[in-house]
Amino acid sequence: MLNFNVPHVKNSTGEPVWKVLIYDRFGQDIISPLLSVKELRDMGITLHLLLHSDRDPIPDVPAVYFVMPTEENIDRMCQDLRNQLYESYYLNFISAISRSKLEDIANAALAASAVTQVAKVFDQYLNFITLEDDMFVLCNQNKELVSYRAINRPDITDTEMETVMDTIVDSLFCFFVTLGAVPIIRCSRGTAAEMVAVKLDKKLRENLRDARNSLFTGDTLGAGQFSFQRPLLVLVDRNIDLATPLHHTWTYQALVHDVLDFHLNRVNLEETSGVENSPAGARPKRKNKKSYDLTPVDKFWQKHKGSPFPEVAESVQQELESYRAQEDEVKRLKSIMGLEGEDEGAISMLSDNTAKLTSAVSSLPELLEKKRLIDLHTNVATAVLEHIKARKLDVYFEYEEKIMSKTTLDKSLLDIISDPDAGTPEDKMRLFLIYYISTQQAPSEADLEQYKKALTDAGCNLNPLQYIKQWKAFTKMASAPASYGSTTTKSMGLLSRVMNTGSQFVMEGVKNLVLKQQNLPVTRILDNLMEMKSNPETDDYRYFDPKMLRGNDSSVPRNKNPFQEAIVFVVGGGNYIEYQNLVDYIKVDVYTKIQHCPQERLSRITKKGKQGKHILYGCSELFNATQFIKQVKYTFVVCFC
Repeated sequence: MLNFNVPHVKNSTGEPVWKVLIYDRFGQDIISPLLSVKELRDMGITLHLLLHSDRDPIPDVPAVYFVMPTEENIDRMCQDLRNQLYESYYLNFISAISRSKLEDIANAALAASAVTQVAKVFDQYLNFITLEDDMFVLCNQNKELVSYRAINRPDITDTEMETVMDTIVDSLFCFFVTLGAVPIIRCSRGTAAEMVAVKLDKKLRENLRDARNSLFTGDTLGAGQFSFQRPLLVLVDRNIDLATPLHHTWTYQALVHDVLDFHLNRVNLEETSGVENSPAGARPKRKNKKSYDLTPVDKFWQKHKGSPFPEVAESVQQELESYRAQEDEVKRLKSIMGLEGEDEGAISMLSDNTAKLTSAVSSLPELLEKKRLIDLHTNVATAVLEHIKARKLDVYFEYEEKIMSKTTLDKSLLDIISDPDAGTPEDKMRLFLIYYISTQQAPSEADLEQYKKALTDAGCNLNPLQYIKQWKAFTKMASAPASYGSTTTKSMGLLSRVMNTGSQFVMEGVKNLVLKQQNLPVTRILDNLMEMKSNPETDDYRYFDPKMLRGNDSSVPRNKNPFQEAIVFVVGGGNYIEYQNLVDYIKVDVYTKIQHCPQERLSRITKKGKQGKHILYGCSELFNATQFIKQVKYTFVVCFC
């Protein structure tokens, strides 16, 4: 698209054509996690501007538009044509544009005598945001339209629900057009996920019916990872598991999302400068805000985003020591060679050391980049550590793991809720909600009143509890509560000296928790459906195959072979805990399979994951526990006030 919809040749030596990129907020959110400003410049983008900002005419430069086909956007694009802002116009729409809106643009171009300047018009089918190579989210702008609350609020009308479902289906359709594959769809009955499945199946079926204009002709649209077998799409409803979004976590990426301002792969931090002696009565200095991009280019992030936090802190310290050793080596070589005050002739005599210094100097850019990443993760990890220590998040994580895995508790729940030093009111509410969701037998009215009093005394808002109480009563009638496995964490004692002396991280008093793999409900459902296992949890899941001409929702799958590729999509919102659990599910199984396979098959298995399996995780919105609790609280308010 940025190369005027012509395939980009990476090895081309010619200068790129300089151009302007015009996007709306939707387009900005799609591009920002994928391309840096430098990468845009390498592709010839000299300016990137918002569609509705004040823009000056640049009449000798082509413009690439990347926008949603909304009424406001179309009007502004027509205004640009009338004002002759650019040399030529390449119009790219995130979702398919309707015939009537296309005619509006054509009429504006005719009126402005700019028909020849409109070079290309494309439907890009890119109405989703790719956060990771194996993770996507539907939208960031207007995400309240497809939020958990929007789907579950009791006063929603049929028309409003249809609009929500159509919005989700449109984005999922775009996803599969981009993927170039028609999926097999499985979903649970009687949920929002079922409504999405029915609509998506219909939309895919209608597109396949017209062979000449089908977007999936031959399934060869650069399918990439999904080139040999059709993928499985597992649609699950958020209501199958409400404990996981509330769960305190212990892995790096999920912790950053839980306790910091982490948004579209960018984390925003407030710089905490040292205590300064300011004059009495002086206005306090404003805290500087810093933003850091945590992207796949960052090798440390890619390696450790799923690691337990103590391991991350130790790795940052090791990277810092490695950097200091390299830096000291450069300084030592300079000193040996007497670089200061000596002429070039004297230096050239030291051929051996010169070669070493040349090598060291040539690695300076790499060294500086390493230092930048170390500083980045030192700042981010320190900010996370402050939250862990101030709120005792290690204690909450371990206790919740024991609750969810039905392990014996070593401390009373009331004691933690009543402890004024243990976490915020929200932490206490999250803990109790997980207990209430996970317990098979609901607490008696007397016990519940006691818990309510303790929560109220701790400053908690009880609205989320009222909603969860109703939700649990409903799910008890519908099906059995979700199971969270029987394994748990293992504490290795307190981290009094995890780091070497002089570490950036003072980890004293924080528990060194070792994670053990356990499949969360979403992962377990996926495993059953991918491996074609018979299980009461998934035996009743509906089956859709959009390629079957006379297929109906009760069609029994003919193919009993396990699936190699799958997409898990959570209707109602997802989180990094589930995403990481799916990543770990593949990794763990790889290691067990390797032990039972011939040596010649080893490379094939290790190369692609769990015996060649590949899994993507998607959700209608990505929220942390704070954002989820607000939605639950508000859903209750709408219902009962």
